[in-house]
Amino acid sequence: MTRILYALCGSDRSRPFSPHVWKTVLSLKHKGLDFDTAPVAFTEIPVIENEATTMVPLLRDGAHLVKDSFDIALYLEHAYPDRPSLFGGKGGEAMARFVESWSQTTLHTTLMRIIILDIHDRLDPVDQTYFRTSREARLGTTLEAFVEANGQAELDSLAEKLGPLRTTLKRQPFLGGETPLFADYIVFGALQWARITSPKALLQDGDPVKDWFERCLDLHGGAGRSVTAA
Repeated sequence: MTRILYALCGSDRSRPFSPHVWKTVLSLKHKGLDFDTAPVAFTEIPVIENEATTMVPLLRDGAHLVKDSFDIALYLEHAYPDRPSLFGGKGGEAMARFVESWSQTTLHTTLMRIIILDIHDRLDPVDQTYFRTSREARLGTTLEAFVEANGQAELDSLAEKLGPLRTTLKRQPFLGGETPLFADYIVFGALQWARITSPKALLQDGDPVKDWFERCLDLHGGAGRSVTAA
């Protein structure tokens, strides 16, 4: 049986960058499941798998099609219970929901204000047009003006916003404890998104968050390092 993971990419098809796709990449690796990656651009997503989704990741596992990184993790947990757990029980699942909420509302928002123009610059022209038009409609200004107004301030505040994560990682190597769980992959996906799309330095040497991120890059045979930094 061939598993296919549809993964968002830019003009370079070998560099999937979606934070949500990276959650799923490490989830599949965590479970020890083989899969093929099918790169798709923004404007290609609506036509994959007979218009099955408007977003990625999308996982085909035999006859099953599953979208949304958290739903995919839950699917893998239930479909492959004999493989290493992504949650470590219902408590870990509930914790991961909290981590996802924090990541989406705090970390993703901050990172987008820093890297949005870098993402645009890595897309094919047709996708640049789509990305610019859709994002500028939401923002009410140009990408350039948005980054000029917000980028440096958000970069300066990032270390403080990572404070809860840093405090936890001073006590233990992973959010999951001694070994990673899906909660780790949620936060890793966000920082990997920035690492692949933007040359901006987000984490400083000596920061427990950077040390943790480096450990995550090395997980599962260095899956995270398989795509080099921007």
